[in-house]
Amino acid sequence: MLLCIDIGNTQTVLATFERDKIVHSWRIKTDSRSTADELALAFKGLLAGDSVQITGVAACSTVPAALRELRTMLTRYYGDVPALIVEPGVRTGVQLAIDNPKEVGTDRVVNTLAAFHLYGGPAIVVDFGTSTNMDVIS
Repeated sequence: MLLCIDIGNTQTVLATFERDKIVHSWRIKTDSRSTADELALAFKGLLAGDSVQITGVAACSTVPAALRELRTMLTRYYGDVPALIVEPGVRTGVQLAIDNPKEVGTDRVVNTLAAFHLYGGPAIVVDFGTSTNMDVIS
């Protein structure tokens, strides 16, 4: 089962997928001070409640400190599970038509990629997170 993790400024959303079907989802508060061990405890606790067996991880984060700890947690506790962290430099196929693409949060890149994959284009993606973002897909 694929575990997807989106660490935002206010909340962290976790979901598991079996192929293209969402099986479980959870929302917890984001604390940029959480250590890798604390993240592992929270994640493993949620996953254990439903006896979820993880076969892959895909993650993104808009919180640099949390991203650092997430990397450590994945290496330490899920080292044998293939993982992809979407971050600047990772090729997603999404072209960013702005002056400085590194300023775009990876959550927005993943949102547009998912919308295009699911619905095609043109499209508008609206994300009501800590801030409201709109992205246009041509």
